[in-house]
Amino acid sequence: MGLSPEACKLHFVMANFTLRVNGKTQTVDVDPATPLLYVLRNDLDLHGPRFGCGLGQCGACTVLIKGEAVRSCIRPISGVAGAEITTLEGLATNGKLHPIQQAWIDEQVPQCGYCQSGQIMSAAALLAQKAQPTDADIDDAMTGNICRCGTYPRIRAAIHRAAALQAATKKGGA
Repeated sequence: MGLSPEACKLHFVMANFTLRVNGKTQTVDVDPATPLLYVLRNDLDLHGPRFGCGLGQCGACTVLIKGEAVRSCIRPISGVAGAEITTLEGLATNGKLHPIQQAWIDEQVPQCGYCQSGQIMSAAALLAQKAQPTDADIDDAMTGNICRCGTYPRIRAAIHRAAALQAATKKGGA
C-alpha cells in the first residue's frame, strides 16, 4: 500500500515551479530536488527525454535549456524554474520537422532508437551554435551521447545533412 498524495506532502517538501516547456507555460507541484527528467516524463507527459544512466553520462535524457544541451536526469527542477526548455517534442515548428529531425530520417540514423532523442537534442544545440560544423565540432558536441548500437557514422552524416538543409533554407532553396 503506497502513500496518498496528501501523506507524501507531509513527508516531502513540495513547491510550485513554473516552467516554459516547448513554448508552453506549465506549473508543477514537486519536491525541489526532483530531477527535471522526472517532471518532464511523469508530470508533463513528455517522453522524448529518456532515462538512461541517471548520472548524466549517457545523454539519453538531453534537453535544451536556453538553447544549451543539458542532461535532465541530474538537473533539479529548482534550478530551471522560468527557463525556456525544449524537448524533442518541441523541435518541430508548425508541423514541419526541424532540419535535424528530417536529416535523421533521411539518413536512417536510428537502430534501436533509445538514445536518439538525446542525440538529436545535442545535434540541434550544435547546429544553433555552428551552422557548418566540422567533424571535430561534431565529435566535441556529441561527446557524452552514447549509442550502444554504434550509429555514430550515420549521426555524423545526419548532422552534416541538417547543416546543408538549414543553409539551403536560409538561401531560399528548400
